[in-house]
Amino acid sequence: MSERVEKSGLQVDAALATFIEAEILTPLGRDIPAFWAAFADLIRQFAPRNLALLDKRDWLQAQIDKWHAERRGKPHDPAEYRAFLEKIGYLVAEPEPFEIGTRGVDHEIAGMAGPQLVVPALNARFLLNAANARWGSLYDAYYGTDALPDAPAAASQYSAERGAAVIEAGRAFLDLAVPLADLSWCDISGPEDLYLCDPGQFIGRTQGGLMFCNNGLHIEVVFDREHSIGKGDAAGIADIRLEAALTTIVDLEDSVAAVDAEDKLLGYRNWLGVIRGDLAATFDKGGEALTRKLADDVRVTCASGTELILPGRSLLFVRNVGHLMTTPAVLSPGGEIPEGILDAVVTGAVGALDVEGHTRWRNSKCRSIYIVKPKMHGPDECAFTNDLFDAVEDLLGLERHTIKVGVMDEERRTSANLAACIHAVRDRIAFINTGFLDRTGDEIHTSMRAGPMVRKGEMKTSTWLQAYEKRNVAIGLACGLSGKAQIGKGMWPAPDRMHAMLEEKGAHLEAGANTAWVPSPTAAVLHALHYHTTDVFEVQPHIGDPPGLDELLSLPLADGVNWSEAEIAAELDNNCQGLLGYVVRWIDQGIGCSKVPDIADIGLMEDRATLRISSQHLANWLLHGVASQAQVMEALKRMAARVDAQNAGDPAYRPMAGQWDSHPAFLAACDLVFLGLEQPNGYTEPLLHAWRRKVKERA
Repeated sequence: MSERVEKSGLQVDAALATFIEAEILTPLGRDIPAFWAAFADLIRQFAPRNLALLDKRDWLQAQIDKWHAERRGKPHDPAEYRAFLEKIGYLVAEPEPFEIGTRGVDHEIAGMAGPQLVVPALNARFLLNAANARWGSLYDAYYGTDALPDAPAAASQYSAERGAAVIEAGRAFLDLAVPLADLSWCDISGPEDLYLCDPGQFIGRTQGGLMFCNNGLHIEVVFDREHSIGKGDAAGIADIRLEAALTTIVDLEDSVAAVDAEDKLLGYRNWLGVIRGDLAATFDKGGEALTRKLADDVRVTCASGTELILPGRSLLFVRNVGHLMTTPAVLSPGGEIPEGILDAVVTGAVGALDVEGHTRWRNSKCRSIYIVKPKMHGPDECAFTNDLFDAVEDLLGLERHTIKVGVMDEERRTSANLAACIHAVRDRIAFINTGFLDRTGDEIHTSMRAGPMVRKGEMKTSTWLQAYEKRNVAIGLACGLSGKAQIGKGMWPAPDRMHAMLEEKGAHLEAGANTAWVPSPTAAVLHALHYHTTDVFEVQPHIGDPPGLDELLSLPLADGVNWSEAEIAAELDNNCQGLLGYVVRWIDQGIGCSKVPDIADIGLMEDRATLRISSQHLANWLLHGVASQAQVMEALKRMAARVDAQNAGDPAYRPMAGQWDSHPAFLAACDLVFLGLEQPNGYTEPLLHAWRRKVKERA
């Protein structure tokens, strides 16, 4: 049990209280007793409202469960279903046409299009990598991945043949993005040969080369004949550096395992360090101790002789947790306080340091704080967040709407009422996006009793999903987000499959999204290539009307499907392997997001959203008799052995096989499946947190 101190009737973890007072409030010049008194008042005001919103979720789900149970075996009637959802308040009236009124949004969000990273806040090294991913080497990205499938294979030593293929691909990119008037970039002998088709693309000279711009993104061509690459290059080009991850979301939610005050404090410290500009991480690489820090800005000398300073780091959002969980970090007389309220206050206070100039660099030149809010269900919950952020601004003495909000469209009730959700935060919204994984988990849980769902892989082609992806962009555009806020698309999950990403992820731009998530800084560089070939802001005016609501509300049921025993076994194995591969790292090692081998040994970036799908899908098939409890348990045990083998090289890994009654991760996985119907909206956090706390207590 950690030590606590009393603050205006709250019992606060002592280390957290010291952190807030010494490292945030004192530099801000705030009155410390007044802060705690106001924070306690805020808890008294908002904690009951938070609980009431969760009660409403449960009530709505109970009504939907009852409705489906009473109609089992009857054909689905979309009109009847929609009328029912309207009657119970699941669907609300559409607002009159409106445009958002958000002001003070940075250019990276409102006026540019480019990749976005999401990084766990608990890992300082990863956080620094992501923040520094504003710029990256195209040569390195090509050489170190499968992005060029026809290039000679990499070897233990540098391969000149592979390097030549990389250089050729780099020149082809320059011919496309910054074409020359009378030559190919392959034919130049140095910077003196550069006569651009569009001279306006030339920005100026950097310390190592020349800076250009295309579709709003910068390209630095590095000339260096002393460099190992440049000295063998006819033009002396040593590298091509691309502006890549324009924005990064520092995540306190799905990609972390933060279950107590110790974990929360680590996340808050890293958020403070990256905002303040002094975050550093020392680590061992090849037997050598390396220290990583934040990158400096990029300085460009323009033709006029003036200096242009380009940001060297991503613009940072922070993702708070949703409304569901409470935290033991702060206790009120009623018990643990809502974790999302603590996140809003602490991350907002850290952001105030940036707003008021107590940082090495400005994160937001517009003096805004960007908080992504996940897993909100409908406009009432968005309105609650808007009121909460009002209260946080008042607590910290910030101007109204300093805190901007990102609304993640990842719950069914939000998707069905998206315009009303945007309207509820219309003066502070800076971001919407789609999240297929959580959205699928909620799709399954909401309609759990309607019947057995299609196989997990078939969800990607289902009617509701196609409608969901198109409606998000079309409604966002209709509400005036273009030029004022980001419209985003979800993650590419396979960091080792960059050629496939290059082939497929351009569709996000063609759909009208001006940002999309990528799994690594390298992927950000490669995804940036899409934004040089497609101008999203030219695409957006041609996006059509959104699909109808009935398409969104269609149910992904496997009506009339009789799967073979082999198909059922394959689906169980797939779900169980993915579930166990993620849970064992979360519970045993506190790893909330990592590259986890799937059943085909393909490394996929996994977080709680993928776990939500797998556990809910298994619970659905159990409920409807597609598989028995014995079959699922057999699959769990079989896949535990498979996951053990996949993790054999990890010295910190504890095998599950044979430890069926004692291994916490295996028992947690069983709970997620066999207690899946009972979990609020199918969320995995309550069980994960409970099991992780047990492991930490034993340790």
